[in-house]
Amino acid sequence: MSKFVVIVFPGEGKAYQGVRALKELHAEGSLTLYGMAVIARDAKGTVSVKDAADPGPLGTAVGALVGGFVGLLAGPVGALAGMVGGAAVGSINDLFSYGVGQDFITKVATELGSGKTAIVAEIGETWTTPLDARMAACGGTILRTWRADFEDEQVAQEIASAKADYERIRAEYAQAGAEAKSRLKTKLDEAKGNVERAERRVEARLEALDKEAKAKIAALEAQIGQAHADAKEKIRVRIAAIRTDYEKRAAKLKQAWALTKEALAA
Repeated sequence: MSKFVVIVFPGEGKAYQGVRALKELHAEGSLTLYGMAVIARDAKGTVSVKDAADPGPLGTAVGALVGGFVGLLAGPVGALAGMVGGAAVGSINDLFSYGVGQDFITKVATELGSGKTAIVAEIGETWTTPLDARMAACGGTILRTWRADFEDEQVAQEIASAKADYERIRAEYAQAGAEAKSRLKTKLDEAKGNVERAERRVEARLEALDKEAKAKIAALEAQIGQAHADAKEKIRVRIAAIRTDYEKRAAKLKQAWALTKEALAA
């Protein structure tokens, strides 16, 4: 299981020292760096992206995290509690879908004051000491939270709900008279469309999950080749954990996908 880290520095120069140190820690195998971005907060409280995460599967989660922070962290910290606008809701959903809660958001908002710069990254680490020591030497303050993907649960729930609604309306339609059938036809078509959309969403989620798992494993296997000898076994453990997690999550999504096929085939 990976972690998100936000490492806050007093200025941009220190932040890029932190970037170099983070890459060195990856090269030696003390941790695995999956994705990284750099953001900064100006005197007005506006958060901007200095370096974006890689657009490929390894940077997707960090990109969503950065997008959420940029949308939420404008203005004073206290404003977070009252944000109800559409953009804010979208930002909150981006963060919460990866398991990033309100407490972590508030901590980031508090630490990332005006004039400060932060690294936002997804990492795999066995021990916290290597990162803590190197970032402290650069003047960085580290905030960590586990990544927990709730989108799989959301997709499964969406499919179960869409299937149940479609089957209920289809049963009602089958027993209705001609006049009632005419009224129910629109509802039936809409319910079927919801199932079809849920099917496409789970298919896309499976594809994204597969690409991310393969990209992470490829990155780890490449890392083994250059890591210190005592770090190689830790990296192999991370590879095994990613494979196990992928198989578990893919099986659950495939089960949900089967429900859509079952509903549409009936």
